[in-house]
Amino acid sequence: MSLDWSLIGPALMIIGLLMLSAFFSGSETSLTATSRARILQLERDKNPDAARVNLLISDGEGLLGSLLLGNNLVNIAASMLTGQLFARMLGGEHSVWIATAVMTALVLVFAEVMPKTYALSNPERFALFVSRPVLVIVRVFAPIVGAVQAIVRGVLRLLGARVEGPVLSAHDELRGTIALHHEDGGVVKNDRDMLGGVLDLRELTVDDIMVHRKSIHMIDVERPAAEIAQEALHSPHTRLPLYQGEPDNIIGVLHARDLARAMHDNDGDPSTIDIRAIVREPWFVPETTEVLDQLNAFREKREHFALVVDEYGALMGLVTLEDILEEIVGAIEDEHDIAVEGIKPEAESTWLVDGVVPIRDLNRALDWHLPDEEAVTVAGLVIHEARTIPERGQVFHFHGVRFEVVERRRNQITQLRVSASPD
Repeated sequence: MSLDWSLIGPALMIIGLLMLSAFFSGSETSLTATSRARILQLERDKNPDAARVNLLISDGEGLLGSLLLGNNLVNIAASMLTGQLFARMLGGEHSVWIATAVMTALVLVFAEVMPKTYALSNPERFALFVSRPVLVIVRVFAPIVGAVQAIVRGVLRLLGARVEGPVLSAHDELRGTIALHHEDGGVVKNDRDMLGGVLDLRELTVDDIMVHRKSIHMIDVERPAAEIAQEALHSPHTRLPLYQGEPDNIIGVLHARDLARAMHDNDGDPSTIDIRAIVREPWFVPETTEVLDQLNAFREKREHFALVVDEYGALMGLVTLEDILEEIVGAIEDEHDIAVEGIKPEAESTWLVDGVVPIRDLNRALDWHLPDEEAVTVAGLVIHEARTIPERGQVFHFHGVRFEVVERRRNQITQLRVSASPD
């Protein structure tokens, strides 16, 4: 059987078109799957291919349109040539169906699955390799792609579809990426919590993290200096608000270092110290201040302590630099802290939780997702959801968690038993 050389040319053209199809398919997958953060770092390291990749993915719609246009052109051309080739080889009406089956198998294996599989496993390497020819293709096809985009957007608008803007903000994308890597085992829980804490700073206000006024250790400035000094030196806190007359009337903040210096100057006799002379001016901030803004304010003023007031000037609580840092790294305890066990494991998947424990701390400790938009503490969440102040022994099911009121003092829930439970 002699070789028909007239069939070699079309066969080689089909193979070449399949290779081009594989190039378009792999390029599309690699350029959409590549890590923009890694490519940006490579660009900063003066990698010219990385600069081209960033330029390409910055216009995702134009890139996708050009690659799809090229891929469809070569696939259609390859299909037409295959049909003609099989018609010449086999003749008859069945040649078209045979050509379709053969071409489908070739495109699926060699022009779609194989290049996309490799591109998914090596997205950055593939994207850097094809960046130069793809950039040329995008520029050549730009007029056609632009016209196609205009038609597509016009049709989508007529159908009432939204086509402008991303669905997720940059912060939401970061959160999703961190959560994904945590689920895949690439980021441990502590690192995930720290990264999430940094992203949360702009969404929190100081009233979300402050120490409530009920828990503030304050001292009456009218008391004898010796009593004030003794109480301050026995306190676990280095800064103590001083009030005159009533607790809302804060006149200054006593720092343990200033007190120690004054006692040294007075030969250790606290009774002769002029307390008013060594107190520092109190710094008041609104309760609506964003935590990130407060962190920047602490840095600018070189202060670590601020008193929080509401819109009427009433004292609500206090916030410290340590409170903000704990939102990022978790609880910070030193040798002077009083350990408070706010969350105690009682049985398997059951915990005793103090009512004043912040919802964010409970979520972080147990890896839950209780909402904290309407309440700050666990007790506040139960009261908000129950729409009443529960009695001891009452049980509620909210957000996939079972809450049982264990202790109540007056109108305050002091302890709850919590466990995971379906709604």
